[in-house]
Amino acid sequence: MRTQVMQGYWNKPEETAKVMTQDGFFKTGDIAIASEDGYHTIVDRKKDMIIVSGFNVYPNEVEDVLSTNELVLECAVVGVENERTGEAVKAVIVLKQPSADIEATKKAIEDFCRSQLTAYKVPRDN
Repeated sequence: MRTQVMQGYWNKPEETAKVMTQDGFFKTGDIAIASEDGYHTIVDRKKDMIIVSGFNVYPNEVEDVLSTNELVLECAVVGVENERTGEAVKAVIVLKQPSADIEATKKAIEDFCRSQLTAYKVPRDN
């Protein structure tokens, strides 16, 4: 299933105004540096805390744990809205090797996270 980033802002001018610049650029929350030859490198994020049921979760901590897993090539952790907890931890992962059994892979990574992180810091399949 493909989702458009702007879908959540359709017909919501107040919400759209919060995330768009005056000249039409989307504010991603990423902090980047530009090199003299025109390349951009993302070096940080503006919002670096996820609040899950009142508990602080730092994406870098979860990313550090995920990156030590033998299955994970790259990862990024973000907070997503959650009706029950306010926010939830979501991980986007690039695997080192493609997996024929994605459910088993997801379970293995989740089990790994559970062994390394407090329960509220474990990424959820939202």
